Amino acid sequence: MLCVLCVLYWLSGLTCTDENFIIKSGAQRAASTRGIALVVPDTSPRGLNIEGEADSYDFGVGAGFYLNATQEKWKNWRMYDYIVKELPKLLSDNFTQLDTTRASISGHSMGGHGALTIYLKNLDKYKSVSAFAPIANPINCQWGQKAFTNYLGDNKAAWEVI
Repeated sequence: MLCVLCVLYWLSGLTCTDENFIIKSGAQRAASTRGIALVVPDTSPRGLNIEGEADSYDFGVGAGFYLNATQEKWKNWRMYDYIVKELPKLLSDNFTQLDTTRASISGHSMGGHGALTIYLKNLDKYKSVSAFAPIANPINCQWGQKAFTNYLGDNKAAWEVI
Protein backbone atom coordinates (compact mmCIF):
# COMPACT_ATOMS: atom_id res chain seq x y z
CA MET A 1 0.00 0.00 0.00
CA LEU A 2 1.33 3.41 -0.99
CA CYS A 3 1.54 5.99 1.78
CA VAL A 4 0.91 9.46 0.37
CA LEU A 5 2.82 12.24 2.11
CA CYS A 6 2.18 15.96 2.07
CA VAL A 7 5.18 18.19 1.39
CA LEU A 8 6.86 20.87 3.47
CA TYR A 9 9.37 22.97 1.57
CA TRP A 10 11.99 24.49 3.88
CA LEU A 11 13.99 27.45 2.57
CA SER A 12 17.19 28.06 4.51
CA GLY A 13 18.86 31.38 5.21
CA LEU A 14 22.03 33.19 4.22
CA THR A 15 25.21 31.09 4.08
CA CYS A 16 23.29 27.82 4.35
CA THR A 17 23.25 24.80 2.09
CA ASP A 18 20.62 22.15 1.54
CA GLU A 19 22.11 20.29 4.53
CA ASN A 20 21.94 22.88 7.34
CA PHE A 21 18.29 22.46 8.29
CA ILE A 22 18.39 18.67 8.07
CA ILE A 23 21.54 18.38 10.20
CA LYS A 24 20.68 21.00 12.82
CA SER A 25 16.91 20.75 13.24
CA GLY A 26 16.30 17.06 13.77
CA ALA A 27 12.89 17.57 12.18
CA GLN A 28 12.94 14.36 10.16
CA ARG A 29 11.43 12.13 12.85
CA ALA A 30 8.64 14.58 13.71
CA ALA A 31 7.83 15.05 10.02
CA SER A 32 7.90 11.33 9.35
CA THR A 33 5.49 10.48 12.17
CA ARG A 34 3.07 13.09 10.82
CA GLY A 35 3.19 12.00 7.18
CA ILE A 36 5.20 14.99 5.99
CA ALA A 37 8.04 14.88 3.49
CA LEU A 38 10.64 17.57 4.13
CA VAL A 39 12.00 19.06 0.91
CA VAL A 40 15.03 21.24 1.55
CA PRO A 41 16.53 22.79 -1.60
CA ASP A 42 19.84 24.59 -1.69
CA THR A 43 19.94 28.36 -1.18
CA SER A 44 21.55 29.14 -4.54
CA PRO A 45 23.03 27.55 -7.62
CA ARG A 46 26.51 26.15 -7.09
CA GLY A 47 29.40 25.31 -9.37
CA LEU A 48 28.64 27.87 -12.07
CA ASN A 49 31.98 29.60 -11.50
CA ILE A 50 30.65 33.11 -12.03
CA GLU A 51 33.19 35.76 -11.14
CA GLY A 52 32.39 37.10 -7.67
CA GLU A 53 29.89 34.37 -6.74
CA ALA A 54 31.82 33.35 -3.64
CA ASP A 55 33.46 36.64 -2.65
CA SER A 56 31.15 37.42 0.30
CA TYR A 57 28.83 35.56 2.63
CA ASP A 58 25.81 37.74 1.89
CA PHE A 59 25.76 37.58 -1.89
CA GLY A 60 26.20 34.84 -4.45
CA VAL A 61 26.71 31.24 -3.38
CA GLY A 62 24.57 30.62 -0.30
CA ALA A 63 22.57 33.81 -0.86
CA GLY A 64 20.25 33.35 -3.84
CA PHE A 65 17.29 35.11 -2.18
CA TYR A 66 14.83 32.73 -3.92
CA LEU A 67 14.27 35.11 -6.84
CA ASN A 68 14.88 35.05 -10.58
CA ALA A 69 17.85 37.23 -11.42
CA THR A 70 17.32 39.63 -14.30
CA GLN A 71 20.91 40.77 -14.74
CA GLU A 72 22.84 39.00 -17.52
CA LYS A 73 25.74 37.95 -15.31
CA TRP A 74 23.37 36.11 -12.96
CA LYS A 75 20.87 34.90 -15.59
CA ASN A 76 21.14 31.28 -14.41
CA TRP A 77 20.18 32.20 -10.86
CA ARG A 78 16.48 31.32 -11.14
CA MET A 79 15.71 30.13 -7.63
CA TYR A 80 12.09 31.33 -7.73
CA ASP A 81 11.32 29.22 -10.80
CA TYR A 82 13.21 26.31 -9.31
CA ILE A 83 11.18 26.35 -6.09
CA VAL A 84 7.79 27.12 -7.65
CA LYS A 85 7.94 25.20 -10.94
CA GLU A 86 10.87 22.84 -11.43
CA LEU A 87 11.17 21.22 -8.02
CA PRO A 88 7.46 20.36 -7.57
CA LYS A 89 7.41 18.83 -11.07
CA LEU A 90 10.55 16.79 -10.37
CA LEU A 91 9.01 15.56 -7.14
CA SER A 92 5.62 14.64 -8.60
CA ASP A 93 7.20 12.95 -11.65
CA ASN A 94 9.65 10.86 -9.61
CA PHE A 95 8.09 10.29 -6.20
CA THR A 96 4.52 9.02 -6.49
CA GLN A 97 4.24 8.83 -2.71
CA LEU A 98 4.36 12.66 -2.51
CA ASP A 99 1.26 14.78 -2.92
CA THR A 100 2.66 18.11 -4.08
CA THR A 101 -0.87 19.55 -4.15
CA ARG A 102 -0.76 19.35 -0.34
CA ALA A 103 2.33 21.49 0.17
CA SER A 104 3.34 24.17 2.64
CA ILE A 105 6.37 26.43 2.58
CA SER A 106 8.55 27.68 5.43
CA GLY A 107 11.90 29.31 5.92
CA HIS A 108 14.32 31.19 8.12
CA SER A 109 15.97 34.58 7.54
CA MET A 110 16.53 34.88 3.77
CA GLY A 111 14.50 31.69 3.43
CA GLY A 112 11.71 33.24 5.50
CA HIS A 113 11.62 36.10 3.02
CA GLY A 114 11.56 33.59 0.18
CA ALA A 115 8.76 31.58 1.80
CA LEU A 116 6.63 34.68 2.34
CA THR A 117 7.07 36.10 -1.15
CA ILE A 118 6.63 32.76 -2.89
CA TYR A 119 3.51 31.97 -0.87
CA LEU A 120 1.92 35.37 -1.46
CA LYS A 121 2.45 35.05 -5.22
CA ASN A 122 1.19 31.47 -5.35
CA LEU A 123 -1.73 31.14 -2.95
CA ASP A 124 -3.08 28.25 -5.02
CA LYS A 125 0.09 26.15 -4.60
CA TYR A 126 0.57 26.15 -0.83
CA LYS A 127 -1.68 25.35 2.12
CA SER A 128 0.29 27.48 4.58
CA VAL A 129 3.41 29.56 5.11
CA SER A 130 5.66 30.00 8.13
CA ALA A 131 8.59 32.37 8.38
CA PHE A 132 11.09 32.35 11.22
CA ALA A 133 12.99 35.64 11.70
CA PRO A 134 12.45 36.53 8.04
CA ILE A 135 14.20 39.32 6.22
CA ALA A 136 10.78 40.92 5.92
CA ASN A 137 11.84 44.21 4.38
CA PRO A 138 14.91 43.41 2.28
CA ILE A 139 15.04 46.72 0.43
CA ASN A 140 15.74 48.43 3.75
CA CYS A 141 18.60 46.21 4.88
CA GLN A 142 22.15 45.84 3.68
CA TRP A 143 21.77 42.18 2.61
CA GLY A 144 18.67 42.80 0.53
CA GLN A 145 19.98 45.95 -1.11
CA LYS A 146 23.20 44.22 -2.12
CA ALA A 147 21.43 41.14 -3.48
CA PHE A 148 18.64 42.98 -5.27
CA THR A 149 20.99 45.50 -6.88
CA ASN A 150 23.24 42.75 -8.22
CA TYR A 151 20.52 40.25 -9.19
CA LEU A 152 17.82 42.69 -10.34
CA GLY A 153 19.63 45.89 -11.31
CA ASP A 154 19.51 49.46 -10.07
CA ASN A 155 15.84 50.19 -10.85
CA LYS A 156 14.30 49.90 -7.39
CA ALA A 157 10.78 50.28 -8.80
CA ALA A 158 11.29 46.98 -10.63
CA TRP A 159 12.15 45.27 -7.34
CA GLU A 160 8.60 45.78 -6.13
CA VAL A 161 7.19 43.32 -8.64
CA ILE A 162 9.63 40.59 -7.68
